[in-house]
Amino acid sequence: MASNFIAPDGHPRCQWCGGAAEFLPYHDHEWGFPVADDQRLFEKLCLESFQSGLSWRTILNKRENFRAAFHHFDFNKVAGFDEEDVQRLLQDAGIIRHRGKIEATINNARCAQEMVVQEGSLAAFFWRYEPDSASLPAPQTQTTSPESIALAKDLKKRGWKFFGPTTAFAFMQAMGLINDHSLGCITRERVEQARQQFQRPT
Repeated sequence: MASNFIAPDGHPRCQWCGGAAEFLPYHDHEWGFPVADDQRLFEKLCLESFQSGLSWRTILNKRENFRAAFHHFDFNKVAGFDEEDVQRLLQDAGIIRHRGKIEATINNARCAQEMVVQEGSLAAFFWRYEPDSASLPAPQTQTTSPESIALAKDLKKRGWKFFGPTTAFAFMQAMGLINDHSLGCITRERVEQARQQFQRPT
């Protein structure tokens, strides 16, 4: 079972967010709160893909650079990137200069456009994979789930790249499809309240 650490304000938080100062605001204000905005969902998909093999701290510290480089992850703009843009991004020291991940982001932007046409929105598609909270194991005891495996498989079938079951699970944790805050974490109850009030997209 996930443990807690006592933050500077004297309240318990998930153990992982004590690892770096920048983790605490991300943990308290973003991680686990439900998201229905397509652009934010696409951003997280891309950043989780870039994180593959790296630490989230690395990505979080470069997030503003990524936003500047990829038009704040407006997938309609990113879908129009060409080889000239790839070369520009490969020279951008503010992001992760990995050709495969850059090309996957452009590919996935085009897939996102197709998904909006087919499903109405990215949110409507992704929230179909929200698991029954009663079936979940103890917080932070798994790195994949049946739902994340199914989500990754579905995305692969639709042509998305660099998005496996572990990445899918991290995405689900961060975007609020599950509340994976540790028991006793002061933010867990706030996330649960947000999830109860959240209007699931259809």
